[in-house]
Amino acid sequence: MPTSLPAALAALAAATLPAAPVPRPYELLADREDGTVVRCGAAVAKAHAGDSDREGLAVRMRIAADEALAGVLLPPLSTEVRRLHGRPVTLWPYGAPVDPERPGEAPWEAAGRLLAALHHVPVHRLPGPVPPMRGPAKVARALRRLAQAPPHPQTPGPAEQVRAAARTLPAWARGEEPAPPGGTLCHGDLHLGQLVRGPVKETRGRRAPGNGGPGAAGEWRLIDVDDLGVGAPAWDLARPAAWYAAGLLDSGTWVRFLDAYRAAGGPAAGPPGADPWPELDVPARALTVQTAALALAKAAEKHRRLDDVERLMVESCARIATLPPDLEPGAPS
Repeated sequence: MPTSLPAALAALAAATLPAAPVPRPYELLADREDGTVVRCGAAVAKAHAGDSDREGLAVRMRIAADEALAGVLLPPLSTEVRRLHGRPVTLWPYGAPVDPERPGEAPWEAAGRLLAALHHVPVHRLPGPVPPMRGPAKVARALRRLAQAPPHPQTPGPAEQVRAAARTLPAWARGEEPAPPGGTLCHGDLHLGQLVRGPVKETRGRRAPGNGGPGAAGEWRLIDVDDLGVGAPAWDLARPAAWYAAGLLDSGTWVRFLDAYRAAGGPAAGPPGADPWPELDVPARALTVQTAALALAKAAEKHRRLDDVERLMVESCARIATLPPDLEPGAPS
């Protein structure tokens, strides 16, 4: 009988650990078409999307292991990109995620500081060629998925509002044209699920800005390099900004995140005290469109109603749709 993908990933992860007298149990952390993730003890194996750019992923793995990212990204157990069940696979140490049951302890300040550190990494010193950040490409993918979704009695009106909101964006933010040149290393898909507390051995004796002393255990690190690349750093602030604009993130949390980013020298969103929206507006609107498009597509595919969060993002698109089209060719800094 063929081995399932999770079982094959578990075996690969277990092979990185000391030999055990009995097979090790494993935990399925995620099982989606764009990412199947299995934990086996201290090791994690991830199967990326089948249509991933394998060469781009290989470069991203080398970047994640580079000393320039020490204290910022969780480094992989190996830079090798393997293949299982037709999907590229990578190996990582396990890091403890953000606890969804304790939202008041969410590490928004740490996220801001890590983004600032990431945005200061000298791109010219990294293994290359460094690919472009995939944020706008994900907006395009979400809009295609919405267009291909089956009919649903509740989605035609909201779907048109999302498409109208997308039309207010410059073409580069919809992934329809190349983004204007940018020289900043960006994560490309920042949210709290992309932060973990790294194990002791991964600190490599370095200190991340604002994250404790050298070699300290349990410091926050960024994970998930699928969208890592060169682009506009404001994109990495776009999801929190979109949540704040939609009423999903309270003003106090938003200010703490933004202040931490600016205090750590983050180059996007202007200097402390300045209005951040001239730089954040287009990326935040793009992330709102992406989130709402995916929500509507998934609702149609599963024949279900939108949940409260999804509905708020669609309502944000309805407001965005009333704005004039953004004809500016430039990207945020």
